Amino acid sequence: MGIGELDREAHVPEGKGGGSGDGAGGGTGAGAAAPRTLAEALRAGGDEALAALLRARPDLLSPVPNDLTQLATRAGTRASVVRALERLDRFALQAAEALAVAPDPAPYPVLLGLLAGDAGDPGIEAALPRAVALLREQALVWGDDERLRLVRTARELLAPSAQHPSPTGLGPTVAEATAGMSPGRLQEIIAAAGLPTTHDPVSAVAALTDLFTDRTRMAALLDTAPPEALAVLDRLVWGPPYGEVTPDPAVPVRWLRDRGLLLPVSARTVVLPREAALHLRGGRAHEAPEPVAPELVVTREHRPQVVDNAAAGQAYAALATVEELLKSWNQGGPQVLRAGGLAVRDLKRTASALDLPEPATAFWMELAYGAGLLASDGEADERYAPTPAYDDWLDLPPAERWTRLAVTWLAATRTAGLVGTQDAKGRTLAAFGPGLDRGMAPEVRHRVLALLATLPPGAAADRESVLARLRWDRPLRGAAEASGAGDLRERIAAWTLEEAEQLGITGRGALGTPARALLNLPLAEAAPETRHPGDCEPAVAASRAATLLGPLLPEAVDHVLLQADLTAVAPGPLRRPLADALSVLADVESKGGATVYRFTPASVRRALDAGRSASDLHGFLTAHSRTPVPQPLAYLIDDVARRHGHLRVGAASSYVRCDDDAMLGEILADKRAAALQLRRLAPTVLASSSDPVSLLEGLRAMGFAPAAESAEGDVLITRADAYRTGDRTAPAPVPDGPPVPDATMLTAAVKAIRAGDRAATVARKEPAATPVAAGSLPRTSAAETLATVQAAALTGSAVWIGYVNAEGAASQRVIAPVRVEGGFVTGYDHTADEVRTYPLHRITGVAELADGEV
Repeated sequence: MGIGELDREAHVPEGKGGGSGDGAGGGTGAGAAAPRTLAEALRAGGDEALAALLRARPDLLSPVPNDLTQLATRAGTRASVVRALERLDRFALQAAEALAVAPDPAPYPVLLGLLAGDAGDPGIEAALPRAVALLREQALVWGDDERLRLVRTARELLAPSAQHPSPTGLGPTVAEATAGMSPGRLQEIIAAAGLPTTHDPVSAVAALTDLFTDRTRMAALLDTAPPEALAVLDRLVWGPPYGEVTPDPAVPVRWLRDRGLLLPVSARTVVLPREAALHLRGGRAHEAPEPVAPELVVTREHRPQVVDNAAAGQAYAALATVEELLKSWNQGGPQVLRAGGLAVRDLKRTASALDLPEPATAFWMELAYGAGLLASDGEADERYAPTPAYDDWLDLPPAERWTRLAVTWLAATRTAGLVGTQDAKGRTLAAFGPGLDRGMAPEVRHRVLALLATLPPGAAADRESVLARLRWDRPLRGAAEASGAGDLRERIAAWTLEEAEQLGITGRGALGTPARALLNLPLAEAAPETRHPGDCEPAVAASRAATLLGPLLPEAVDHVLLQADLTAVAPGPLRRPLADALSVLADVESKGGATVYRFTPASVRRALDAGRSASDLHGFLTAHSRTPVPQPLAYLIDDVARRHGHLRVGAASSYVRCDDDAMLGEILADKRAAALQLRRLAPTVLASSSDPVSLLEGLRAMGFAPAAESAEGDVLITRADAYRTGDRTAPAPVPDGPPVPDATMLTAAVKAIRAGDRAATVARKEPAATPVAAGSLPRTSAAETLATVQAAALTGSAVWIGYVNAEGAASQRVIAPVRVEGGFVTGYDHTADEVRTYPLHRITGVAELADGEV
């Protein structure tokens, strides 16, 4: 069917329901064959359709619209339409793009022809009803199948223009391209095309359009074209449709221009008109319609138990990594940069200490920061350190600690993958610093994991197929965010796959059972106590995930195996009191299935500094070792303890005191002590201008084992976990838009909008002397207002009022007054569905309702 035929078929005379307004329509449309505006279409739909619109476009609820006219107007604003278009999948977007190049309104068969072409396509025929339903649900398209209308703003965004080419690659219509062309030139074109001349430009344009949309006549015209001219059309047919020509074009171009197959845009530019391009394309608006989403490619399949065990192993490693990171900063971590964030050298140093790549280290840092376990201390010399919440987190069972991290990761907008990249101003983005929030990150994570959840349990998807599916799901969003470094959406998706594996959300590339529970997915194979149909509260989902993960984590042990080479082997994860004590007494040498600790003079001295005595250490090792305490280890403890505290360091700036004056003489004679600037104050006391900490470190570097003492002369006990920041709030995610409303909010919003719409559109009796324009507030005098509401209170009838609140916001309401006294009217407000009291002086006017209305 030709475009000209479609124009005639879709034409509706003015005043017969063919208006193109999207949201300002009045009236209910009762008894009309089709809605005339988007507001009427929304009014004719049910509450379920209205709730679906508000769920799909939550920005329409900020604030809740007063009525459906206001909702329709808001749904047609540019910002809201752009947001809605960005959330369409590729085929729904292609359907909207096809409507943008179709006549307005367009029957359903026309839209199908633009997508499937003259030859048809069963796949497109099957998929198009879903795409149209989605466009209707999001209020981007309204009207029945005979008169499909794309909202005006969406048409302006998607229709072809010289400034904004359409993804379809089509150009302007013949009528648009010939606007402003001289009548004589139009007659020359239709004569060259073999058409009879006409008496006016309008009929000339119609004749040329009919020719280009008539398949038989158009084919006959092209059969007479030189082969070189057809080659020119081939280069333009799929876009862009514009081409440059010289003042004296070649013969093939002149042949096309003379017959209107190329129409002038400027002195040097021509365009292939839309109708001609559609003929050459076989009626299709898109070169490659994609009605079906790309399938996920399964690369490997594992038994679900293997996946769960692998994911649990990663979850345990994640907990150990976060604990190790925060323990390393127990005495205060790196300084905060003046501009905020962590210096690159500190990131490198931490990565080296954790034996991890820098990107992985940045991920764990940001995860702990987002969970509120780590923050800056806010002091003058500002540093990063664990928060009090970290101690509370350590007291939780391992499975609950993991769910805390996983829930934080799912909702976080801070994107660790951006650390080390540059922002738009060329500044390097630092860990913990500003500029890392990306509002789309939670949505991308959820969509990636939701795609993995569609595979059978134990199946791992190919990464490229996941990215291809995401591109199909949100094509416009990805194109808008593309940059020189690649599509940010795809990079976040790739980071999601990597981070999910590190965190234990996935195991061997497949989604684990605890993660399925955390994502509110039904678990058909789960134990009865954890089986759930999904859509439960987040706290319940986290509890289910922890219940499923707990048995999979390795059980903590309460013993070690001491060896003669001054090492201890932990055959599994140690219980917390044992792990904390052993981490002070020994240094971790290697990690894995079994952790190896090494005892050194420095580590034993660290335990003595923490207040433990030699007998305490012997007793601790005897109690927690399944093997006898080796003699070398016992000798090491006794030897370090014998020398520990023999020297005492205090503040003078600082001093050293010792009962053995010969040892003090030895220190003074040592050339390495020159930097400490020591001098003898008494036979048993040396003074130094260095601070106590530097003096301690200097003496220890010389091979001595001094102990710090307080002003009272007591040995100072230092603990590794002594420093914490003040109470800190975890950084709040920065959302990409308003949150999706829950069922309660949707129900209340639909009720309020419907009630407000009834108040705005209900039939009422207007005083003959003071007619009220549609949509405006009623206006009556104070005496008339008082008399009318008093009469309504006596008869129990409802009235229509205009009301202005204390903030100056005006609204229309339908109320049933029950009491009028003291300058207030109290009644049942049908708009709010509750009893309310209104000051009479804020009521602009009142009108009785027509018979039979509320």
